[in-house]
Amino acid sequence: MHRRILSVLAASALAVVGWPGIVAAQGAVPPEPELPEVLFAWTWEPLAIIGLACLGIGWLVLVRTVERRHPRHPVPARRKWAFWGGLAALVLALLSPIDTYADVLLVVHMAQHLLLMLVAAPLLLLAAPMTTVLRAVAPPSRKRLVSWLHSRPVRILAFPLLAWMVFAAVNWGWHFSDLYNQALENPALHVVEHAVFLGAALIFWFPVIGADPGPWRMPHPARLFYLFLAMPQNSFLGVAIMSAGVVLYPHYASVERSWGPTPLEDQALAGLLMWTVGDVAFLVGMGLVVAGWVSLEQRRTARSDARLDAEMAAAGRVSAD
Repeated sequence: MHRRILSVLAASALAVVGWPGIVAAQGAVPPEPELPEVLFAWTWEPLAIIGLACLGIGWLVLVRTVERRHPRHPVPARRKWAFWGGLAALVLALLSPIDTYADVLLVVHMAQHLLLMLVAAPLLLLAAPMTTVLRAVAPPSRKRLVSWLHSRPVRILAFPLLAWMVFAAVNWGWHFSDLYNQALENPALHVVEHAVFLGAALIFWFPVIGADPGPWRMPHPARLFYLFLAMPQNSFLGVAIMSAGVVLYPHYASVERSWGPTPLEDQALAGLLMWTVGDVAFLVGMGLVVAGWVSLEQRRTARSDARLDAEMAAAGRVSAD
């Protein structure tokens, strides 16, 4: 049963990431976005809706299985909310008016990718989905999954330095090559683009905030440095796009629309959005790391104080005797 659930979740993830890109690449230019009409310009693509629904249903099944097997230790509420927040970010990125206008305006397309990389990915990791799966499956399956999580391929892919480099390489490689423009013209490559951005983001955020078991765990100072170093590469990329004197992606210059910014103005706005929103996201991540660090130190202090109190109480009883 649980294998079927995992298969459905995997297929749903592919459908969610891929289908909206196929449809958007083939669609006509939408009208000028005006309130309140633009709020209703959702794509409502059946396969994407089914994929998102299956992800949500699969999560509900896993949570209820855990709570049935471990009634005294249910899935924490914060993890439930994190998953639903991540799923909501996927809905906004892939079904909302953001998806409708992503192939018309680069700034909207940039917002779509930022939602996938800086909102959906960290929230889904905070939900600890693999931990939930491990608690839901039978012991033999759990043993195999734990073994896989500590396998050589996972250890290599989850290595923090490599994860950081993959994230940076994916961002620079796609934005400053012909891949980005080809993805706008090629539906299949558009599928790959969304999958690569989301996958790279999951790999990047896992060493910092991933709540699931893994082969690497960085101390909190290293996590802060990891995120701190991510800020300048994001800023430089955003500034490079913003200050480019030519249209980097010919697709947007070929879109025939009589409204909105010029292609160069649109491109500058997209670069500015990446710069500001990206840096804010990394600052928020650093704040969460600091909060976790403080909480950890408080727990350690409380345990140390309790142990010291117990030793003093024991010493007092010995003296009284």
